[in-house]
Amino acid sequence: MKDEMKSLSLAIVLSFIAIYSVNHFFGYNQFGSLQETEKQKIAQKLNTVTSHVKIEENVLKTTGETISSEKRINIDNKTIKGSIRLKGGRFDNILLEKYNENLDDQSNKVELLAPNKTKNPYFAELGWLSLDEKVALPNSNTSWETTSSIISPEKPAILTWNNNNGLKFIRKIQIDKDYLFTITDTIENLSGEEVELFPYALLSRDIKNLPQNRSVVHEGISAVINDSLKEFKYGDIKDGDTETFEAKTGWIGFSDRYWFSALILPKDASNKVTLKNNNKTNYQIDYLGGRAIIPNGEAYSYTYKLYSGAKEIKLLDKYTKEDKISKFDLAVDFGWYYFLTKPFFYILDFLYGFLGNMGWAILLFAALLRLLMFPIANKSFANMAKMKALQPKLDEIKSKYGDNQLLIQQATMDLYKKEKINPASGCLPMLIQIPVFFSLYKVLNIAIEIRHAPFIGWIKDLSAPDPLTFSEMLNIYVPSFINIGIWPMLMGVTMWIQQKLNPAPINKDQAMMFTLMPVFFTFMLGHFASGLVIYWTLSNILSIIQQKIIMGKNGVK
Repeated sequence: MKDEMKSLSLAIVLSFIAIYSVNHFFGYNQFGSLQETEKQKIAQKLNTVTSHVKIEENVLKTTGETISSEKRINIDNKTIKGSIRLKGGRFDNILLEKYNENLDDQSNKVELLAPNKTKNPYFAELGWLSLDEKVALPNSNTSWETTSSIISPEKPAILTWNNNNGLKFIRKIQIDKDYLFTITDTIENLSGEEVELFPYALLSRDIKNLPQNRSVVHEGISAVINDSLKEFKYGDIKDGDTETFEAKTGWIGFSDRYWFSALILPKDASNKVTLKNNNKTNYQIDYLGGRAIIPNGEAYSYTYKLYSGAKEIKLLDKYTKEDKISKFDLAVDFGWYYFLTKPFFYILDFLYGFLGNMGWAILLFAALLRLLMFPIANKSFANMAKMKALQPKLDEIKSKYGDNQLLIQQATMDLYKKEKINPASGCLPMLIQIPVFFSLYKVLNIAIEIRHAPFIGWIKDLSAPDPLTFSEMLNIYVPSFINIGIWPMLMGVTMWIQQKLNPAPINKDQAMMFTLMPVFFTFMLGHFASGLVIYWTLSNILSIIQQKIIMGKNGVK
């Protein structure tokens, strides 16, 4: 009997140790032993959360009209302004104070989040779910109470709501000096029994009235799930379709060219992430957290994080490093050449800080790249100068063999071999330039730091095409595909001059193609960012100077 009591006592002690260990190392905020059917039930509950109202064109209101009729808490941290709706505790009014909609300083500030019943509804909601239908919880119609009137970095807001059945919800909303909200919900349980709840957060957006996306930059849903980037264009998820993931780290958000909003997933917790299309134009992204078991007489706290602002690359890097947000910089679409695109941005940003003008920074960047490539280009241009010097002999070969292209090519290759010339060496600088070109192209399209950055003269926005076009100069209608500016024309001229310094191709078709290339590139790049065209023009000019010097040294006229 004594031995049995010892065994029972030992079993009880070990049980307590096991329970404590599980709670200590894994916490309450886990799905734990939740059955699969229960997981599905709670996920279905989140699916029924009303996150949008169908847009009806005849009842659309302005943001001002909508927010003026509601109780709200104002937001002001000198970076963003707006308000949070007390009904539902909804984040649905964010204006970016540092950015105007266009080049006019008097134009409206960029509006990111917007209330329902406006042209472009876009908002975030946070809340709780329960498998017990009798537990009253805050929802989109809940009227939170507060004595706070404003949220700033120095002054968080405190919201409260009581379900009149023993559960009190206290919500603390903080904002930093940039774009990151930290929301902490504390639940006090005096209901007389243990309560089991599940946290959730969602972002809802209707894209019906968004302008058509013609940018090469990804716009749609972006997410990092367990350190893996996921990107979906809006059309990728059809009406009624969903994409689901299990995630322990990362973030989910809606991404525009220069702006985005994202929910940051709690670290090392079981989160069910869902991306869905509710009704063709309305998209919702959400996550469901693990269960929180709150004993009677105790309190439980849970923290959400919401980012809503500009894609400032250095700021995103700071959040990645300091706040440990997994790969937060990938909210910016760096493209395939990430290893070049991001360093190029930092170089341009450094040069901009040194020169004070992004246009001059781009030109200095072009000069530095030419300097870096100088040895390779020197060897290539020297080889091409030798080929140019052989032009009379190449003409003799063409005269000798007439239209027999096979014999012409054979004799030409024999001549190159005899003179120890590699005709392919001229392609090497171009092959190196291709990834550089595409990386810089990406930088000029993605970096908000270059948006509305002026140069000199008529260039007021280096991220936009040259505005001084044929139609602008001549004041007449010109078809858009040939309506190009001054800088693209200068670039075309420099390409043509550079081409004339190179030996002409032997094949007539190739010669014709090379002759048309400057024209083709002029009209194609004429609609690209003016900063890219300016870079390419200076790069051509530097190549022409270098090539002319080398030709002079080799005695080529």
